[in-house]
Amino acid sequence: MANLTLMALGSSAPEIMLSCIEIIGRGFTAGELGPGTIVGSAAFNLFCITGVCIIGVPNTQTRRIEAINVRQLINQSRNSMVV
Repeated sequence: MANLTLMALGSSAPEIMLSCIEIIGRGFTAGELGPGTIVGSAAFNLFCITGVCIIGVPNTQTRRIEAINVRQLINQSRNSMVV
């Protein structure tokens, strides 16, 4: 389940970065892509995939990730995105 959540974050990151680069390049004015479209798409990806993951686990079960330190993985991915 956590892999799908990280996939949602990863699939949204390029859209957000592209929008930020476009806005900065145009002097902080909205460009052709439209920040609302990019942010809306990112929110949809994140919330829908997370929602499916939550619904997929029965109420009687608790799932834990033991092999991967998720916080360390997120920090490493955040550091690699810095341009």
